[in-house]
Amino acid sequence: MLKIYLTKNDEIISTDEMEKGSWIHLINPSEEELHRVTESTGITYDFLKYPLDDEERPRVEVEDNNQVLIIVNVPTIQQKDVMYDTIPLGIVLTEDYFVTVCLQHIDFLKEFSQGKVKGLATFKKTRFVFQIMHRAASLYLKYLREINKKTDEIESELQKSMRNKELIRLLDLEKSLVYFTTSLRSNEKVMEKLLRGKALKMYEEDQDLLEDVIVENKQAIEMADIYSNILSGMMDAFASIISNNVNIVMKFLTAVTIVVALPTMVASFFGMNVDLPFQNSAYGFFIVLGISLILSVLSIMYLTKRNMF
Repeated sequence: MLKIYLTKNDEIISTDEMEKGSWIHLINPSEEELHRVTESTGITYDFLKYPLDDEERPRVEVEDNNQVLIIVNVPTIQQKDVMYDTIPLGIVLTEDYFVTVCLQHIDFLKEFSQGKVKGLATFKKTRFVFQIMHRAASLYLKYLREINKKTDEIESELQKSMRNKELIRLLDLEKSLVYFTTSLRSNEKVMEKLLRGKALKMYEEDQDLLEDVIVENKQAIEMADIYSNILSGMMDAFASIISNNVNIVMKFLTAVTIVVALPTMVASFFGMNVDLPFQNSAYGFFIVLGISLILSVLSIMYLTKRNMF
């Protein structure tokens, strides 16, 4: 999908022409769309293709013809095994154009295209880059808080559970935290390189914004590390709890089996085809029943003292 936006009169509008100062947004583009952008803007084809590899690592790359490629990882929600994941977002800057490339729709980019971001101007490329990074860092923090909330919910369920379902959900969240931590650290290196280097022309306001982004990114890294350590310890603890719950149930069932087995044994003895006590008594059945009941009560009392119930 290819979309083009342009800022006019402090408003962002959608257009069909790739004018100077426009923002070209590519979402899982076809080869035809990639070649169209390459021919119209002169951007290196590889710069547009790199971000479409979901294993591409964050980095900054500069071409001799003043083309800058910035790849960062942004968080997404997946409906697969892992609830949260990250995907590469490519940002290509030239003297006349600002291009973003990604494999799928990214929610916070819709806020830019809908004009909901204050101070957005497609022709102010450096600031636009840092605004995108700032939104990505904020989204990481939002998802980390959601992960922490889900962890608390699963913790409450695990306290009374004997199933592996909750542990598997915790494992999914732990995977998400690993992906987040790895991506955030890689993004941090990109930001620090932009702050130190000369890949982008920065004004004082742009540098202040980038420093704010770095601070927020560091906060997200610290949160991810803390939640990851808590989650890892919690999984070990609750794995033991689940095992202990199973042992308690097995102990209870064993005790019930013993209590039931004693009357069964008495009934088996008096069911033999030989001479037996009380066989000629009118109260024989009730006597046998009483013996069975007494044995059951005694066994319950004994097993209770042994904490089997």
